[in-house]
Amino acid sequence: MNERYAEHKRYLNRLKARKPKKLDEAFEALHEEVFEETDCLACANCCKTTSPIFTDADIERIAKHLKMRPADFIGKYLHLDEDRHYVLNSSPCFFLDAENYCAIYDVRPKACREYPHTNRRRMHQILDLTLANTQICPAVAEVVERLQKVIPA
Repeated sequence: MNERYAEHKRYLNRLKARKPKKLDEAFEALHEEVFEETDCLACANCCKTTSPIFTDADIERIAKHLKMRPADFIGKYLHLDEDRHYVLNSSPCFFLDAENYCAIYDVRPKACREYPHTNRRRMHQILDLTLANTQICPAVAEVVERLQKVIPA
């Protein structure tokens, strides 16, 4: 565990205990600020290292887009993880191209559309996920860094 991660963990644990009133608003503002400065295509670490969870709706939508039956899509690309969620068979994501573009961007999974989950409501409920995402997404780490200045714990 690196020092920055340990610092983020301590900070987010204190926030979880306090549940600050303006937490959602602060996260949303910082999310907008950081992602204005962030080129996700230069990184794509999320797509290279982590599988999204594929919902049934995701599977139906993507399979239709690929002109496949959902069962064939599952058989080719997905497996059930230990929590019984459908996830990719391997990393990096099969749909990520050499320039870090997503071949199924318009129909990508809900989890990909919402990633990295730093601009949603009830952030206090997903601070553990936020901490994990600081290890994957440099922008999330930057949001947490800036949040420490806005909401001291």
